Amino acid sequence: MKFTASLSSIALAISFLSAGSAYAQEAEETVAPRDDVIVVTARKREEDILKTPVTLSVLTTEQIEKRSIVSLADVAAATPGFNINNNSSGRADRTIQALIIRGFTPSTVVATTVSTFIDGVPVSSPSALNSVGAAERIEVLRGPQSAYFGRNTFAGAVNVVNKMPTGEWAGSVTGMVGTRDNYRSRIELEGPIVGEQLTFRATYDRFGKDGSWINAADGGTLGDQESTSGSLLIAAKPAPGITAKVYASYSADRDGVSASTRISAVDIKDSAGNVIYKGQSNCTLNGNPFICGVLPSMANPVSSNRSNDALIRKFLSSPNGRVLDPEDGIQGYGMKRDYFHVHGALDVDLTPQLTASLLAGYNNERWSQFSDLDGYDSTGVTNLYAATGSRSYFDFPYLGERITKDYSVEGRLSYDSGALRGVVGVSLLDGRNRSSIGGGNGALGTTVFANGGGTDRAKTTGAFFGLTYDFTSALSVSLEGRYQIDHTYAYNSKGGTPIAAGLGSLIVDSVYKNFLPRAIINYQVDPNTMLYASFAKGVNPGTFSTGLISADATTQAVAYAAGITLKVSPEKVDNYELGMKGRTLGGALTYSLAGYYAKWRNQINSIVAIVPVTNAFFYGSANSGAVDLYGVEAQTSLRASDLVTFELAGAVNLSDIKAFTNRSLTTLTGISDFSGNEQPNSSKYSASGAIQLGGDVKGIEDTSWFSRLDWNFKSGVWSDQANIVRTPDRHVFNARVGVTKGNVSLEAFVTNLLNDKKYVSVYDNFMFTPTFAYTANYSALLVGLPELRTGGVQVKVKF
Repeated sequence: MKFTASLSSIALAISFLSAGSAYAQEAEETVAPRDDVIVVTARKREEDILKTPVTLSVLTTEQIEKRSIVSLADVAAATPGFNINNNSSGRADRTIQALIIRGFTPSTVVATTVSTFIDGVPVSSPSALNSVGAAERIEVLRGPQSAYFGRNTFAGAVNVVNKMPTGEWAGSVTGMVGTRDNYRSRIELEGPIVGEQLTFRATYDRFGKDGSWINAADGGTLGDQESTSGSLLIAAKPAPGITAKVYASYSADRDGVSASTRISAVDIKDSAGNVIYKGQSNCTLNGNPFICGVLPSMANPVSSNRSNDALIRKFLSSPNGRVLDPEDGIQGYGMKRDYFHVHGALDVDLTPQLTASLLAGYNNERWSQFSDLDGYDSTGVTNLYAATGSRSYFDFPYLGERITKDYSVEGRLSYDSGALRGVVGVSLLDGRNRSSIGGGNGALGTTVFANGGGTDRAKTTGAFFGLTYDFTSALSVSLEGRYQIDHTYAYNSKGGTPIAAGLGSLIVDSVYKNFLPRAIINYQVDPNTMLYASFAKGVNPGTFSTGLISADATTQAVAYAAGITLKVSPEKVDNYELGMKGRTLGGALTYSLAGYYAKWRNQINSIVAIVPVTNAFFYGSANSGAVDLYGVEAQTSLRASDLVTFELAGAVNLSDIKAFTNRSLTTLTGISDFSGNEQPNSSKYSASGAIQLGGDVKGIEDTSWFSRLDWNFKSGVWSDQANIVRTPDRHVFNARVGVTKGNVSLEAFVTNLLNDKKYVSVYDNFMFTPTFAYTANYSALLVGLPELRTGGVQVKVKF
């Protein structure tokens, strides 16, 4: 009934809008060619965004600069219906980022329902997008995109498209300084190597900042970040009808301890019985103290142990159980990441109607993070079980590191002959990752070491097609599909110190075959108004709970009782959409409106089981859920005059859990029937708006100015499927003003203008103590803290 009512409302709105647009069109006898068309490649070919029957939003070069978009988190903040969960491993920062579109929350932050691409080539981690040197646009596609983009585009995709270099010398130098030691330096250079036949663009970028939050344990800052990146794009046109390009980028992130903290449901006391960390419980669930409703403000100072003493140095210098050589890993509390990406593309016009294309890419990401997993200053708590080589006070430092590599190849033929357009192709993606974890309260580096090193591999082959036919000048039908074979493997570690690269013995593997269709019908009401409807299927590959194989009998029994399974099947979705796009008021107003309904079945969910006596955590997965998701998304832009532009976008993303099981949540809350509840970590309501003023400065030659105010809104998110506690709503305002004289621009900015301190993420967690008295059930919430108000100035010189 909810879905019927929702789509009925959308259809009614569309009928009124299309009628109004048609009436307005009667006054326009001819439609002149436009120079403000936004071109997208959502269907592997260039199309006007307002005539592409796919729900997507785009950030253009101008918007990227005027909004100061420098990270994927900035993209999500400015895009309604798009959340990022950065909460994992005791950290809440950019170490790991789970992308969430339309409420398709992945089972863990290392799983994904949204894939990322550069120039249509898959990248293994969202981190790669931060190093794109000069983006022409950033496309956020909503809904399954399996037919064209393939694996893991279950809920959508993010594609960053590079600017192509010209045959003329050009470049820029940018410098920024701001409060809390914010700085950015950027150099961009492009030009000819051999005339217009061989050109290049090179970029260098360095960024850094101190965190916004003070660590009560030592007076330092939390949330420090530093990044260095560079990119090179070479484009070739060796002959008429032949184009080629190679793009490579490298980025290095060096971050401190994350800006995160715990909201505890229990009091933590020191050895003398004094409360050193105050509990904030306001309810009791199934006999367990917890926090209900909207998360309260922090009752405790933000604190974290991060003393890089001899014990820590000894542990981090040990190669035992490590997938990274200690010299390449983190050297203290914080995060270290190195990311390399390269891809190439070749397009050959075989005939005026037929083009052959080849894409190939490679990714290599290595990250290492070391965090204070207990998340508070525990130096006053005696370590009751201190062994030789361990600390006298209770502490729980923890190491996590990961190596991810993949390569991909795609070949396709594209045909365009007026009314008939189509594409057919094949693809291969082979990815693998190895990780290790370790730490705790024992004798680190003496009897306690990291462990892991096994390899998870996913090899996906596919054959795809897309066919569009214009039955009339107004009516078009598209049929698309991909036959996909997912072969997933789990391998033992090869052993060694550090653990040797390569595949060990095979533990388990599975093969899944699926056909993923999409059908679209679109109708051009008039030259300025399009209606469309679509149906698509999506599949997210399965996984394994490989820890079950090597676990002892007690751990296996606990894991099985919690619902964990060894083989976890793929999850599937059926997605329906209705939409409308167009422009009116002589082209001054552009708009899009879409409604969707998705049936997510065989949902994969993460399960944490706690082993009695040892209090060890066991992580696994199972197909334990089913969800219906539906909603409405809209965006519009109005150029009211040469002076004023308005932008407004919004999304209502609703969800209805049909089935879900999780023993940990049931033990905590007493709830076993989660039906009717909503998805966690996703905003039900979100919006963004902006007003931009600008124009020429009268009386001063070659001088212009602008001022811009942006508003980003995200409603609070639930911490889990029980819907017991959620974060507060967030309203964030950013302001920017600037003036340009010839080739020199000067800008001043303030981000988070009103200094909003609401949490940016939340995750169920525990309070750690020497006796582990509060780990049988969730006893805390780990929250990510925002970057506070920041001001600065930026100078850019073009040449």
